[in-house]
Amino acid sequence: MEAITNGSRDEESRRSVIDGPTNPMVTPLLSDLYQFTMAYAYWKAGKHNERAVFDLYFRKNPFGGEYTIFAGLEECIRFIANFKFTEEEIVFIQASLPKTCEDGFYEYLRGLDCSDVEVYAISEGSIVFPKVPLVRVEGPIAVVQMLETSFLNLINYASLVATNAARHRSVAGKSKLLLEFGLRRAQGPDGGIGASKYSYIGGFDATSNVEAGRLFGIPLRGTHSHAFVSSFVSPDEITEKSLQSRDGSSTCEDFGSLAQTWLSKIKWSHSLDGIFCETNQSELAAFISYALAFPNDFLALVDTYDVMRSGIPNFCAVALALNDLGYKAVGIRLDSGDLAYLSYEARKFFCTIEEEFGVPDFGKMSITASNDLNEETLDALNKQGHEIDAFGIGTYLVTCYAQAALGCVFKLVEINNQPRIKLSEDVSKVSIPCKKRCYRLYGKEGYPLLDIMTGENEPPPKVAERILCRHPFNESKRAYVVPQRVEELLKCFWPGSPDKAREELPPLKDVRDRCIKQLAQMRSDHMRILNPTPYKVSVSGKLYDFIHFLWLNEAPVGELQ
Repeated sequence: MEAITNGSRDEESRRSVIDGPTNPMVTPLLSDLYQFTMAYAYWKAGKHNERAVFDLYFRKNPFGGEYTIFAGLEECIRFIANFKFTEEEIVFIQASLPKTCEDGFYEYLRGLDCSDVEVYAISEGSIVFPKVPLVRVEGPIAVVQMLETSFLNLINYASLVATNAARHRSVAGKSKLLLEFGLRRAQGPDGGIGASKYSYIGGFDATSNVEAGRLFGIPLRGTHSHAFVSSFVSPDEITEKSLQSRDGSSTCEDFGSLAQTWLSKIKWSHSLDGIFCETNQSELAAFISYALAFPNDFLALVDTYDVMRSGIPNFCAVALALNDLGYKAVGIRLDSGDLAYLSYEARKFFCTIEEEFGVPDFGKMSITASNDLNEETLDALNKQGHEIDAFGIGTYLVTCYAQAALGCVFKLVEINNQPRIKLSEDVSKVSIPCKKRCYRLYGKEGYPLLDIMTGENEPPPKVAERILCRHPFNESKRAYVVPQRVEELLKCFWPGSPDKAREELPPLKDVRDRCIKQLAQMRSDHMRILNPTPYKVSVSGKLYDFIHFLWLNEAPVGELQ
């Protein structure tokens, strides 16, 4: 019996271990120098162990929209679960700070970890709004202060690119396949890996990034480039021409000749008369070679020379030859030109082939489009009408070209149980003080109505009970709400140690599913591209009164003479 108990404990211990951050550069030194100068000043003043509460939030939704997708939480938890200074790092900090700093501070750093830190957060993949804390960090002020820059770095870009991906998904529609093709244009390796991960959370279906596929299990997609097509000069270059049928019952000794036969049939087809004359034979050779290598996954890039006069006929000839051997080609990719027009013409060509030669489902061949696509391009294509099934999106997605940063901030809201407020002449920069609880209130139709923040010790909103919701700073904006469902947003993801009860970090696919589900729950007017309706973020009546009491108490009184 004892052996079973010990085995259970060992298994529980293994489950509690949290791996370090994906990027090994995410260490305690991934921080701004002033975090260490403040830590020393806290330590020197004897304040370093005072209990502090910080909120991480943003002030404005990105891309001119009215929602944001929260991402990056898993990497934050991985970071603090493994937060420990190495001797090499401490030596570097000591060399970077003034020589007047006492040795005792570095001894303090040697023993530092996050075992006395607590992290409460909204679940990753959730739809979130300005002012509401995404993450609340509680713990000794010196160590929590040293987490600030790393947390902001891990959440700002992740949430921005996940939101960008969600917006592209919203415009493209649920039925279209979205492929992230941005690695070569991303801001360095970490930007490329992060873009693949967080685009997937935001609703993309696959990535071209092989390393991201290995790390996160994201489906991979990719075929060939123009270089592959232009590397061939003539069909004579193909030395191995045989291809076994899909069921293994026979072998075609000269697959190239079979493709050439089909090309002649297409050329002299009455229905396709006049569309093309002679196709580019080096392109045909490239397609034949690629089909021989990947007979089950043949998808060709058809715009190297001329889409309708060469690329499409050559593709169809090879696809029909594959069909003779029991294989089914996947489709084509368009990377230039008038994508809407070319997709219509390609679809028409495929449907004509299906009808004339009796090839089932040939007209349903997949059409993928790429070429510097963005939200506006997708919207324009939808308005024009098109026959595109999948979009490969790179530069504008991964670089977040439309907005450089989300602008999350990390603000002290309480120390030693004393609420603190940050004031500004710009009201949008005034912080909301004290440790808070956050709720999402839902209406009769199942849509979220608003998010509300309350003081930690206030009773939570209750279903079917009226509650006063107030704008944090505008006294005239207020409303009574009778919620039909109440969801508490902040959950404990790090209680100070991995062996204590906490929310488990879900698999990436579950995070993605949460994102897609929550986006579907929102009212359509909050989600539209042009002039979306702002989503309401409010505070309780008690918290409103306290904010303004503290504001008046902290703001200096001027004197006129």
